Amino acid sequence: MDSLPLDVTTRAPISRQLANFALALRVEDIPADVMAQAKRHVLDSLGIALAASGYDYAARTAAAISGLAGIGSHPVIGMALRLPLRDAVMLNGALVHGLDYDDTHSDAIVHGSASAVPTALHMAREHGASGAEALLAYLLGIEAGARIGAAAQNGFHLVGFHPTGMVGAFGCALTAGRLAGATAAQVAAAQGVLLSMAAGSMEFLEDGSWTKRIHPGWAGFAAITATALARQGFKAPAAAYEGRFGLFRSHMQDRAPADLSRCTERLGELWEMRNVALKPYPCCHFNHAFADAALTLRAAHGLQPEHIKHITVRIHPGQVKVVCEPEASKKVPANSYDAQFSVHYAVASCLLHGRFTLDELEEESIRDPRALALCARTSYETDETSRFPRYYSGELVIETIDGRTLRHREEFNRGSDGNPLSAADVEAKFLDNAQRRVSPDRARRILDLVMGLDAAPDVLALTEALTSR
Repeated sequence: MDSLPLDVTTRAPISRQLANFALALRVEDIPADVMAQAKRHVLDSLGIALAASGYDYAARTAAAISGLAGIGSHPVIGMALRLPLRDAVMLNGALVHGLDYDDTHSDAIVHGSASAVPTALHMAREHGASGAEALLAYLLGIEAGARIGAAAQNGFHLVGFHPTGMVGAFGCALTAGRLAGATAAQVAAAQGVLLSMAAGSMEFLEDGSWTKRIHPGWAGFAAITATALARQGFKAPAAAYEGRFGLFRSHMQDRAPADLSRCTERLGELWEMRNVALKPYPCCHFNHAFADAALTLRAAHGLQPEHIKHITVRIHPGQVKVVCEPEASKKVPANSYDAQFSVHYAVASCLLHGRFTLDELEEESIRDPRALALCARTSYETDETSRFPRYYSGELVIETIDGRTLRHREEFNRGSDGNPLSAADVEAKFLDNAQRRVSPDRARRILDLVMGLDAAPDVLALTEALTSR
């Protein structure tokens, strides 16, 4: 990758450019639509975390972390538990991400809000920042993480690294540094420290294990730690991204080119927040176009499982490893996490039930012989015409018992900027998720607090409303 390194003799390292942006940005510099979208994504994240707080993985994670950390002053979403700062960020990040229902920057394939939301809210609480400053700091995490992830051009995934855990940490360095009152040199140094902390392995795909769930929470935890070290003068590598052993060289292993210009491209002018897609379904974003295609064909033709001879999923080759292979296990998911990363199951569930909600990830649904029979009749073929990675296109071809061939293509995955969810859609999703854990009145209060956050003097009322006290 001879074209990779930035010429650091004539330009500031990427980490310093990002740090300068983080400290120069003002609330009034943020376009109104970007601020409005930021609030919707914070709302979405908090609703998912509330829903997740009632799951077994959440209770086990909380028991482990609280056993280590003890009691603190920072509330945990959906639980009667308070933890120290970093531990609350780690647990709440796991809650936002744990159901795979959280947002995704399509080009970067990064779930930025899962780390940026808890880091921003808890650092703002810790340092007495206003709601507007918390939103600004959240946006910094999104803007940096999206750019760093996009620079890899899917290269992290190709070698088995989960960028949500890795680049999320670097994005949160800007979030944490801004709210902690760090200098530009300290924010840059924190990114250098994170080069030895940020992590995330894709091995969870092999057996549906839970490790992916903690990646964004660890990203926030690591970012706060790195920021504290940097503020005390801890010396760190300057070329965290472009160096000889920097992020891209060490984690992409010469298997794909990186476009380092993306890391700092038009900061403050081009808002990557506008390119973050919300999820209408609680599964890997790669499956969403196929779920919509299945629902469209089902409704248009009155399809029932007994009418279907074979299903073909046409998908970009860059998505295959995540949701199509190994195909034997994708056709028979062992647990809910396997099901969320199986395009076969997403399609089968939609064709069988006419929906794909959290209820379709319960054990009874995953074991339903009718769903498994549809999975068995599903295969995939690659489609180079897909808009991936900018959008997650999907085409479904269904052959029926009576000899018909039915097709439907979704060019732009729903929830993306090419096919966005409405504000009403986002609120409805939040209320559905939140009311799995809190009363309708409490859910509505949280919604109002988030949507008024840019005018709030602090984040105390919001963070307190999220507990299950």
